[in-house]
Amino acid sequence: MSTGEGSMSSQPLPFKIGGPAIAIIVTQIIMVVAISMFIHCLRMKKASELRAAVAPPMPSNMIQVWEVDAPTMEKFFLELAQQKPVRFTAQQLCAFTNNYSVTLGSGGFGRVYKGQFTNGVKIAVKVLNRGPNRSIEEQFMAEVGTIGRTHHINLVRLYGFCYDQFMSALVYEFMENGSLDKHLFSENQELKWEKLHEIAIGTAKGIAYLHEECQQRIIHYDIKPGNVLLDENFSPKVADFGLARLCNRDDTHVTVSGYRGTPGYLAPEFMLKNFPITYKCDVYSFGILLFEIVGRRKNTKIGGNSDSLDWFPKQVWEEYEKGELMQLTEACGIEEKDRAKAERMAVVALWCAQDSPEARPPMSIVVKMLEGGVEIMPPPKPFHYLFSVGTDVLKPPTSSGSGSGCTSEGTTSYWFKETTPIMAKYEISVATL
Repeated sequence: MSTGEGSMSSQPLPFKIGGPAIAIIVTQIIMVVAISMFIHCLRMKKASELRAAVAPPMPSNMIQVWEVDAPTMEKFFLELAQQKPVRFTAQQLCAFTNNYSVTLGSGGFGRVYKGQFTNGVKIAVKVLNRGPNRSIEEQFMAEVGTIGRTHHINLVRLYGFCYDQFMSALVYEFMENGSLDKHLFSENQELKWEKLHEIAIGTAKGIAYLHEECQQRIIHYDIKPGNVLLDENFSPKVADFGLARLCNRDDTHVTVSGYRGTPGYLAPEFMLKNFPITYKCDVYSFGILLFEIVGRRKNTKIGGNSDSLDWFPKQVWEEYEKGELMQLTEACGIEEKDRAKAERMAVVALWCAQDSPEARPPMSIVVKMLEGGVEIMPPPKPFHYLFSVGTDVLKPPTSSGSGSGCTSEGTTSYWFKETTPIMAKYEISVATL
């Protein structure tokens, strides 16, 4: 019995954890976590010091990418929106023009006023006359619908428009030197002929863009010096799209109702009722403009007798036919250094003014011929329509063709032959083996 009791008392009693023991365990866990975090921070610091030693320090003025993205994108979206015409209110136009205080010009369409945006950009505001007929409304829609969707260095830019129950107005970029006719037909003749040559090429490029590079072909219908505006550097921009029309590029002709264009610049096909009108009518008008640049005069002058007309394009053809075109350019006051370019321009004008629309070159070809570097083929006799108005005079010559091919002398077309200018000048031919 005593032995059994002794054995029972020798076994250990269960361990009981009290409050002080729990506090000790928690304290130890916290210390372990703190030591681990200290070691981790120490390692991170050493790694940062190592990267700093290897990589160059960032400039103190460097802007983080996230700081610049937002304003840059906002500016981009704003500029993107500004590519389309803006609709202004009548009150805004009144403020832009200082209550229409400066008039730039006027005509049957209305008046043009000088203005300025709040950011200092100068503008020209064309306020259209409204009447009982729909012609003004049609011109308004033609301008917004055509020039509003085009952007080219040689086309005037349309910033926006205003249309409400009281006003129809168009807001354009301001052109410092006005229209070409004011410089071309003035007595002082401040523009040098070389600058006029550049104006001719720039104008041709603008029309070529309308005809051949837009998603829909744009026919201007009123090409003339008065519709060629000059900026501060006398660079040309085609303007006034009130008669312009959009047409599909695959259309061979468009149907025209009513009278279009300006007398003296109209293609002969307008004289015939229901005759197909193509974009080549702009080419004819541009040809008349070229004649006026060569002669620095209007294409038609009325003599002392009202029945006597001095038509310069016919005179150019007569001198060309006699081989005396160079003498004509001299008589027009063109200096010797510019006469070769003037003679070339006169021949291009004869091509543009052909009776048949198909015989007239596309404007991209006109640009190429004006710029030089190609040999211009002799043009057929134009102006048959002056003596006979009928469809026969507008048919293309039997030898016409717009295709191009290659010969041993170079690339040829109906209007020009490609040659190297220096080789052509010295009559050098390529040797054949």
